[in-house]
Amino acid sequence: MISQRQLSKSENKESPTEDASNARKQPLSRKTKKSRVQNEVEENDSVFLKLLKTSGVILKTKESQNQLAVDQIVFQKKLFQILRKHPSYPKIIDEFISGLESYIEDQDNFRNCLLSCERLQDEEASMGTSYSKSLIKLLLGIDILQPAIIKTLFEKLPEFLFETVNSDGISVPRLIISQLKWLDRIVDGRDLTTKIMQLISIAPENLQHDFITSLPEILGDSQHADVGKELSDLLKENTSLTVPILDVLSSLRLDPKLLSKVRQLMMDKLSSVKLDDLPVIIKFILHSVTATDALEVISELREKLDLQHFILPVWLHASQSKLKNKGRISFSGNQENSGQDCVFLLFDVIKSAVRYEKTISEAWVKAIEHIPSVSEHKTFDLAMLIIIYSTNAQTKKYIERVLRNKIRSGCFEEELLQSAFYIHYFVLKDLCPSILSLAQDLLHSPDQSIILFGSLLYKYAFKFFDTYCQQEVIGALVTHVCSGNEAEVDTALDVLLELVVLNLSAMRLNAVFVKGILDYLDKMSPQQIRKLFCILSTLAFSKQHEGSSHIQDDMHLVVRKQLSSTIFKYKLIGIIGAVTMAGIMAADGRSSSLTQGKTDLSNEQYTQVTSLLQLVHSCTEQSPQASALYYDEFANLLQKRKLAPKVLEWVGQTILNDFQDSFVVDLCAVPNGDYPFPVKALYELEEYSSCDGIAVNLLPLLFSQDFAKDGSRMTSQDSDHKLVSPLCLPPYFRLLRLCVARQHNGNLEEIDGLLDCPIFLTDLEPGERLESMSVKERSFMCSLIYLTLNWFREVVNAFCGQTSPEMMGKVLTRLKHIVELQRILEKYLAVTPDYVPPLASFDLETVDVIPHTSTVSAKIRKQGMTGRGKKRKRDGNKTSSHDTLSKEDGTECDSTLPDRGQLEQEFKGQEEKTVALRNCQAFFRELDMEVFSVLRCGLVTKVILDSEMHTEATEIVQLQPPELLFLLEDLSQKVENMLTPPISRRIPFLKSKGSQNIGFSHLHQRSAHEIARCIVQLLDPMCNHLENIHNYFQCLTAENHGIVDGPGMQVQEYHLMSSCYQRILQIFHGLFAWSGFFQPENQNLLHLAFEILTNRLNQREPDQALEELLTQSFHYLQNFHHSIPTFQSALYLLRLLMVILEKSTASAQKKEKIACLARQFLCRVWPSGEREKSSTPNDQLQALLGIYLEHTDSVLKAIEEIAGVCVPELINSSKNASSSTFPTLTRHTFVVFFRVLMAELEKTARGLQAGTAADSQKIHEEKLLYWNMAVRDFSILINLIKVFDSRPVLHVCLKYGRLFVEAFLKQCMPLLDFSFRKHREDVLSLLETFQLNTRLLQHLCGHSKIHQDMKLTEHVPLLKKTLELLVCRVKAMLILNNCREAFWLGNLKNRDLQGEEIISQNSQASTADENEDDTSSLVSKSKAMEVDEEDEASDGEKEQDSDESDDETD
Repeated sequence: MISQRQLSKSENKESPTEDASNARKQPLSRKTKKSRVQNEVEENDSVFLKLLKTSGVILKTKESQNQLAVDQIVFQKKLFQILRKHPSYPKIIDEFISGLESYIEDQDNFRNCLLSCERLQDEEASMGTSYSKSLIKLLLGIDILQPAIIKTLFEKLPEFLFETVNSDGISVPRLIISQLKWLDRIVDGRDLTTKIMQLISIAPENLQHDFITSLPEILGDSQHADVGKELSDLLKENTSLTVPILDVLSSLRLDPKLLSKVRQLMMDKLSSVKLDDLPVIIKFILHSVTATDALEVISELREKLDLQHFILPVWLHASQSKLKNKGRISFSGNQENSGQDCVFLLFDVIKSAVRYEKTISEAWVKAIEHIPSVSEHKTFDLAMLIIIYSTNAQTKKYIERVLRNKIRSGCFEEELLQSAFYIHYFVLKDLCPSILSLAQDLLHSPDQSIILFGSLLYKYAFKFFDTYCQQEVIGALVTHVCSGNEAEVDTALDVLLELVVLNLSAMRLNAVFVKGILDYLDKMSPQQIRKLFCILSTLAFSKQHEGSSHIQDDMHLVVRKQLSSTIFKYKLIGIIGAVTMAGIMAADGRSSSLTQGKTDLSNEQYTQVTSLLQLVHSCTEQSPQASALYYDEFANLLQKRKLAPKVLEWVGQTILNDFQDSFVVDLCAVPNGDYPFPVKALYELEEYSSCDGIAVNLLPLLFSQDFAKDGSRMTSQDSDHKLVSPLCLPPYFRLLRLCVARQHNGNLEEIDGLLDCPIFLTDLEPGERLESMSVKERSFMCSLIYLTLNWFREVVNAFCGQTSPEMMGKVLTRLKHIVELQRILEKYLAVTPDYVPPLASFDLETVDVIPHTSTVSAKIRKQGMTGRGKKRKRDGNKTSSHDTLSKEDGTECDSTLPDRGQLEQEFKGQEEKTVALRNCQAFFRELDMEVFSVLRCGLVTKVILDSEMHTEATEIVQLQPPELLFLLEDLSQKVENMLTPPISRRIPFLKSKGSQNIGFSHLHQRSAHEIARCIVQLLDPMCNHLENIHNYFQCLTAENHGIVDGPGMQVQEYHLMSSCYQRILQIFHGLFAWSGFFQPENQNLLHLAFEILTNRLNQREPDQALEELLTQSFHYLQNFHHSIPTFQSALYLLRLLMVILEKSTASAQKKEKIACLARQFLCRVWPSGEREKSSTPNDQLQALLGIYLEHTDSVLKAIEEIAGVCVPELINSSKNASSSTFPTLTRHTFVVFFRVLMAELEKTARGLQAGTAADSQKIHEEKLLYWNMAVRDFSILINLIKVFDSRPVLHVCLKYGRLFVEAFLKQCMPLLDFSFRKHREDVLSLLETFQLNTRLLQHLCGHSKIHQDMKLTEHVPLLKKTLELLVCRVKAMLILNNCREAFWLGNLKNRDLQGEEIISQNSQASTADENEDDTSSLVSKSKAMEVDEEDEASDGEKEQDSDESDDETD
């Protein structure tokens, strides 16, 4: 303080300036001021000056500040007292104001009065702030002067409205308005409000903004309502004042209705406002939201707020710059900066609202959830869900659920997500951690569409965000790869593969993370290993890979280590990795997207590729399985990728020479040796002379392997002799033909001799010698047949694409040979229970276990057919493997179909034992999708040539039913595996995942879209076959006079055609049920499929809408119902029509047709043998009955018909008879009908809405009528347990009876509450009927306890509780309607199903002690109650409901 005082004394400089800033400086010392006051004090004799001087204010002239000699409060108090006590009061006030007006006519004086005063008292004496108010503000603080001074100010202010700001930066109008702010008291607030609003209306726009924003600081709370109304009117007239007006309205205390009107006004203008105004408008809208109207306001806001319209022009240049400059964005121009700032500010407003206002965040999510149509979803919706997900931890689960539902329904597609990232990039980039967390949660879902969406989040986060976020994305994906969940691993690897293509340079920066996955190879599937090595190889060997040498070294080390392993699982990893690496290294740069800019191979690269392939060959040649896997992997590589010509030429020459040396011999050189069977050249398609032609040397090779010394492994007497295993024949041939096809553009003339050449075999038909063969000989014959079958399968794979009729005829012949050989193989397997087949699929993680699985399954089938049980006990520990395999390979299809082996056994005699070849994919070579082009074949003319190549004869070849069924069975398995995949399950990472995709390795090289397109292209030929089979059954029915299975029917042919019929319908169902059709990119494929079906019906018109095509396709398929041969086929036809119905927008008429068809199938007499006593046909009957009830117009009428008409027909018929109306209803299937009827009745009752008391009388009557029908149906069904009292029927009755009573409580009782007075008789009748039903349920509870059936008694407690609730609810209803006296309680005896009283120990004791217990105690102890409802004006009706005592001991 001392130093400051000394400094002030030393300052004797020029007077301070009079601008607003200098007016607030520290006051100078009193000594300095006195010397200046003498020269600059205003002196005259006016009352104004005298009174001010007396009160303590000294007015100064020119640019000097007015001086305040006393404290501000003291000045105001003294002046007020002087004026108030003046003899001429109140006239003195007018004189004072006149003096003020005269004084401020001078502009300098006026400005001095508006600026703050100087203080003259010592600093020690000043206890307040150093800041002093202006003279005008001090005078405004005096109540008796305030109105006059305000009037003077507003009269003076217009003089300055249109003047420019002075050089010192002071605006007089703003200075005048500032005098009115924060006054302690406003004398006449209404007058002040009027004056300010008048001033605002005439002021220029720049001052209007300041005047409006000052209103909250000027006005009191009482004026807020008036100002709000006037501002809202001004808002309609002048849109340029939107921002200040909304800012002020947010600060005022206004009526909610007024705020709602202003908010609606702003809503209507959202599409036309400027971007600069948008943040304030949105802030006002969100801050004016209340809990009651939040959902409505937010829904309208998201609908009208078109952010894309604002953001795209501003950020288009910025986004492009970001993508080009890798995140370094440089904006040019103030306009772009301003636009970007406004967008940031807008989202900050929204983020703040959803973070701190739970009501707004919840309403926003609900608004998005309730969007009705797919087309109404915006990128802003997706961005908002992510923003709310990142700001509110409590709503994360809710948002995830909404997202999942939107993804499933097709509302959020890839295009919308990509647009969201593009448009809202600058907002989303700050939410990267939340986006990755959301993607991680979505990848844990079992739904494939949700998993795909999660993968897209990763993809676009990597594409649009900066380097740090890219590193986080890669880390998250690597975590998924190592998670152990197969679906997660596949998806993460797919994303990594996409990212390699999308941005190779960015991926190379994160290659070290991807490389770490090499440590987890041993728990990956072969397909996953292929993807991983493809990713790493692309990073390592693509263009400019000098910096990736460490990846190359690590990959080479891993591959060499795995190849040198003696364990097949690890050798498999090495083979797949090496072949994938070689494919990337040797890829033809002209055709590969992963090797962009890559030139032809250099000599060094060529040497690396050939050396790597030779290394694989040398490491696998001693193991037939490893060699076969190598050939298959190389073949897959050639099929997918085009290799450099130099490498392809080397591979082709090597393979062709090795194949000829290993497997092909001259036909004339029939091998001689000590073979167990005579060697013959069989299955020759063309006649050759004895010295010409070639043959496949199969039997000698197999003999040298299986009959070697002391073991099953192939050995060599000469260590230098190359080991050749017949196991490698099919995969080696596949590699050969793909290599030749690559070299010659699909032409296979160079190897076409292998199609018709014979094979060195022996007579395969067992005949009578089958039982006399030794086990080793039978096993040898089984292996021989397996290998022959796989050779023919690969031959068919190779030559099915050849277009010449002669080649196609030979392919059809080979298919015939395959079917014949499978029939022979079934006979051998039936008598060779311990046989282990040779593998045909080699990329199996559990390759050691697979043979045991198949062996046990074959033994179980044999034991089941022959009745032997000893083997089962010994091998009981292996049955779980059989169960697993059968489930994985589609039990639904296989178990519902008549097995061809079983059919032959049933109708050809019991002397032959066969084994079905289901679930044997691991032991048969996989058929390619191209093979099914054979389905297009009609009649093929096959030319037979003589030795001089002249036509000797012609033979007509066509696809026969056995071959057709063979192809359809394989195709249906492929459809089921690819288009209807099982729900993925989380499997622990350290445990084996099994082999659910055995036999589909080549199929999984393709996408589901490719498979669906292939099947759509096969729809036309399959429709041909379907129509032919339809005509066959129509003719068969006509020949047998309407009886399908008449005496003239050929049983085997009939069952073959039935199986073909069902398989085609099954394939159609699998295709149209594919979830991929809901994706926009597959809509054209769906359109094409319906076009093909429509063309079968009639020639379609061009450019038909999808709905029209769907209707005609539905009609086409519906026409086949007349010829459906089996119950299973009928079910598949209905399911097919249902999946088509799901895609229709006008489904009412089609729904009626499905119900009509289902009824026809239920009323049809099916051929004998269809309704076997097993669970599968019952499941099918249950499904078909459920379809009928689901699609019928009136479920209750249908239930009443079946339960009230058809069941009595069954009761009155003989033991093995059926209902005449529904022949499918028998005593055996009654439990199925009963279960479905009870379930549908309960479902229907649960769906009946109770309504409200405000509904019309007609609606009440309709609902009562509907409930009367429901209770009547329930009564009919419940009473059936008196006749059908089997345990399953009683279990269904207990379960669904309780659920129906619960539905009655929730849905019907509220209806009875407000219907009782007007419809008393109807309500009483309904309750009386229902009371009889609940009485029977009570008897059922007693029956369950008497029989001590645990499965039944577990339902009793919940049922008893529900019955008690019903009694209480009925009592509440009576009290509500003033009928309390109609309710009374009493004892109810426990009875069984037949009505006989159950005598228990407790009931006997209560009878003995009857005299000691009073009535009230009996009622209080017993939980059995009766309810009597009596009409006050009539005799009375009873409603009783009861339950047994819980104190009964079992």
